[in-house]
Amino acid sequence: MLVSNVSLSGCAGVNSALCAGAGEGHQGGGSFRITLSPTGNLIVAVCLGFIGTFGLLNNLLVLVLFCRYKMLRSPINLLLINISISDLLVCILGTPFSFAASTQGRWLIGKGGCMWYGFANSLFGIVSLISLAVLSYERYSTMIAPTEADSSNYRKISMGIVLTWVYSLVWTLPPLFGWSHYGPEGPGTTCSVDWTAKTPNNISYIICLFVFCLIVPFLVIVFCYGKLLYAIRQVSGINASMSRKREQRVLFMVVVMVICYLLCWLPYGIMALLATFGPPGLVTPEASIIPSILAKTSTVINPVIYVFMNKQFYRCFQALFHCETPRRGSSLKSSSKLPTKAMRGGAPTGPRRSNDCLYMVASLGQPAATLPQLEASFEPTIDVTKAPSSDFNKPVVVSLVAQLDD
Repeated sequence: MLVSNVSLSGCAGVNSALCAGAGEGHQGGGSFRITLSPTGNLIVAVCLGFIGTFGLLNNLLVLVLFCRYKMLRSPINLLLINISISDLLVCILGTPFSFAASTQGRWLIGKGGCMWYGFANSLFGIVSLISLAVLSYERYSTMIAPTEADSSNYRKISMGIVLTWVYSLVWTLPPLFGWSHYGPEGPGTTCSVDWTAKTPNNISYIICLFVFCLIVPFLVIVFCYGKLLYAIRQVSGINASMSRKREQRVLFMVVVMVICYLLCWLPYGIMALLATFGPPGLVTPEASIIPSILAKTSTVINPVIYVFMNKQFYRCFQALFHCETPRRGSSLKSSSKLPTKAMRGGAPTGPRRSNDCLYMVASLGQPAATLPQLEASFEPTIDVTKAPSSDFNKPVVVSLVAQLDD
């Protein structure tokens, strides 16, 4: 069996913080609370050990690649590094304590440690969530008005990173000052916000946390990537085969992002709402620990989705693994105010390099500039080597994927 009944009378010999948390004994006045059995605790410990180990390795590898290769030091990649740092801090400052608690079947570092654990894990988790939303918005805004990387771009991204931490602090500090509170959750081997207290103070906080730290980031992600996909579909008539291939690749990546976001965080949010608004005992320990573990798996999944599915990072990973210089990307990026609008006036400019990306600006009704000699594997997204059509009502369309698949 995964669960067993433990009398509250024996709590003093185990840990006072464990008994002060959620449970029927705490809220409903019952004589016992349910905890995981030794087998259940062992299974949880194995899962947490796997998550902590691979989350640590994956995020450390991301930081090593970023420090090793200058070509990765673009403004938008700073957001990926921010996500990796927050996930890495979870693996260092959070997961080891819950792992140790699961191996012993009880919380080990007291009430103060429980409050610290709940605060730190909530802070780093929300930083990661908000960073994903900021990343999607940055990719969307880059599609709307792409610019060359300069100091202003770095300042804008830096402000976005600061925003993620300030926003997270705004929602994780209140429980330390009386708006709800941090305490043991589920079987008592992890700590978080007290989901089970039925007071208006606690319920109001949980509703705000659910809306502003889960639903709002999700809506931003869906909106921004939805607009990005729509823009790619708009240029599908320029080069049907290439556009269809790129559209399918981006669509796959976006679907994976959204599904993994929901898989990691939606069960935890639903569990919190059920524990808050449902009757006492509705959320059992095994039912509560599973969403908690799923939320922690985001520290392993995020580097895989947002970094190793990124061609630029993957090329550098291959180069690091084979001890060689990373090869240049073979795709041509084009800059435009909007994918469905043409850039009018003036002769086309030559290619210019910025952050290892090649940009080409084409203007309406003008002969195209001669493309530089590129490697044989180069496949342009748009054929700008042909003379323009005599039909000047047809705009030249320049597509942009905003570094989504670089």
